[in-house]
Amino acid sequence: MENILIGAGAASAVWAIGVFAWAMHLRKAHRTAADVLAQAEKAGAERARELEEEARQAAGRHRAEVEKALQEERKEMQAAESRLAKREDSLDRKFELLNQKEREIESKEKSLGKRTSLLDTREQELEEIIEEEKQSLFRITGLNRDDAEKMLLQKLRREYEHEEEALITRMVERIKENAERRARDILATTMQRLAASYCQESTTSTIEIPSDEMKGRVIGREGRNIRAFEKATGVDVIVDDTPGVIIVSCFDSIRREMARRAMETLIADGRIHPARIEEVVEKTKREMNEIIQREGRQAVYDLDLPGIHPKIITLLGRLRFRTSYGQNVLHHVIECAHLAGMIAAELGLDQKLARRCAILHDIGKAVDHEIEGGHPEIGANIARRYDEPPEVVNSIASHHNDVPQESIYAVITQAVDAVSGSRPGARGETLERYIKRLEKLEAVALSFQGIKAANAIQAGREIRVFVNSQKVSDRKAVKLCRDIAKSIEDQLTYPGEIKVTLLRETRVVEYAR
Repeated sequence: MENILIGAGAASAVWAIGVFAWAMHLRKAHRTAADVLAQAEKAGAERARELEEEARQAAGRHRAEVEKALQEERKEMQAAESRLAKREDSLDRKFELLNQKEREIESKEKSLGKRTSLLDTREQELEEIIEEEKQSLFRITGLNRDDAEKMLLQKLRREYEHEEEALITRMVERIKENAERRARDILATTMQRLAASYCQESTTSTIEIPSDEMKGRVIGREGRNIRAFEKATGVDVIVDDTPGVIIVSCFDSIRREMARRAMETLIADGRIHPARIEEVVEKTKREMNEIIQREGRQAVYDLDLPGIHPKIITLLGRLRFRTSYGQNVLHHVIECAHLAGMIAAELGLDQKLARRCAILHDIGKAVDHEIEGGHPEIGANIARRYDEPPEVVNSIASHHNDVPQESIYAVITQAVDAVSGSRPGARGETLERYIKRLEKLEAVALSFQGIKAANAIQAGREIRVFVNSQKVSDRKAVKLCRDIAKSIEDQLTYPGEIKVTLLRETRVVEYAR
C-alpha cells in the first residue's frame, strides 16, 4: 500500500513537473513570439523609413531634373526670342531700305518721263531740220530723192565690201592661227601621254653556251654541223674566241630569231648533227608561225579592234620581225594607233576607226619583199581585198602622199606616222640602208634560173647561193657563179668586195626497213 502511495505520489510529482515544464515552455513561446513580433514591427518600421527616404530622394532627383529641363527650355526660348528680335530688326531695316529704293525709283521715273518728253521734242526738231537739209541738198545738187538714195547706197556698198573683205581676211588669219595652235596643243598633249622608248634593232644575236667544248660540237666534224645549220636557216654562225657565246648574224630578223631559237634548242638537247638540225629547224619554223599569230592577235586585242581579218592579223604579227630604219615596225604601228586614238578623242572623232587606220598603215611592209610596188600601194590592196572601210584603205594609200587624202583619218594617220618615226631615237637611217642593200643583194642572186635559195651573210660581204642540182650541173655552176658576181657589180653600190659562194648538193635518201 505504501508502495502504491509512493508510486502515486511520484506520478503526481512527475505530472506536476511536466505541467510546470509545459507552462514554462508556453510562457517562453509567448515571450519568443512577442519578441519576434516586436522585431518584425521594428524592422517594418525601419524599412518603411528607408522606403520613405528613397522615395523622398527620388522625388528630389526628379524635381531637379524637371527644373533643369525647364531651365534649358527657358534658355532656348530666350535664345529664340533674341533671334526673332534680331530678325524683326533686320526685316525692319530691309523694309525701310525697300521704301527708300521705291521712293528713289519713283523719283527716277518722274525724271525719266521728263527726259523722254524732252527727247521726243528734240527728235521732232531734228527730223524737221534733217528734212529741211534734205530739201536744201536736193535744190543744190539738182537730184531727186531716188537718185540720192542710189548714190548713197552705192557708196555704202563700196565701203561695206571693203570692210567685209578686210574682216574676212582677219577672220581667216585668226582661224588659221587658232587651228595651228590647237593642232600643236593636241599633238603635244598626245605625245606627252604616249612616250614609248625604242632601241635600235641589231642584226646579230648572242647565244650563251655552257662551255667552250660546245663550240666544237656546233662546228662538227670538218664543219658539217655548222654548214648544215647555216644552209637550213640562212644565217651566218660566228664561232670565234669569245668565251661562252656563239653569235648568229642575219639582216632578216625572222631568220635570225628562228636560228637563235633552234641553236638554243640544239645546245640544250646536246644532239647536234645534220639530221637533228633539220628536224629542230622545221619545228622552230612552226613555233615562229605560232609566235607571229600570237603577236598579231595581242596587238589587235590591246587596241580593242575587233573584226580584223585573220590574214591581216598574220601580217601584223610578221611586222614584229620587220624593221624600218632600225625601228621595229609592229611597235611603230602600235604607237601610231595609240597616238591616232588620242588625237581622235581630242577632235571628237571615232577613236576605233582612227586606231584601225594607224595600225594598218604599214601593213604592206610585211610582204613588200615578195610583191612589186611600194608598201602604201601593197597595203591598200590588201586592205581592199579583205573589205576594210574606205577610210582605212585611203589612209594606207595616202600616208606618203602617193594618192590624195580623202578623210580626216588619213590626215591623222600621216601625222602620227611622222610623229612616231621622226622623234629622237626612233629610227636610224644607216640600218635601213644596210637592210635594203642586203635584200637587194639576195634579190639579184635569186633572179637567175635554177637558184633555190640565196642568203646574204658576213654583213653583206658574202652571199651563199644554193642551186637545184637537177637543173644546174657542175659545169654550169661555175658560169652561174661568175654571172651572179658580174650582175652584183653592175646593179649594186657597196664598199669593198662581195664574195659569191655557190653550193650544189646532191642528196640521196633511202630507208632501211
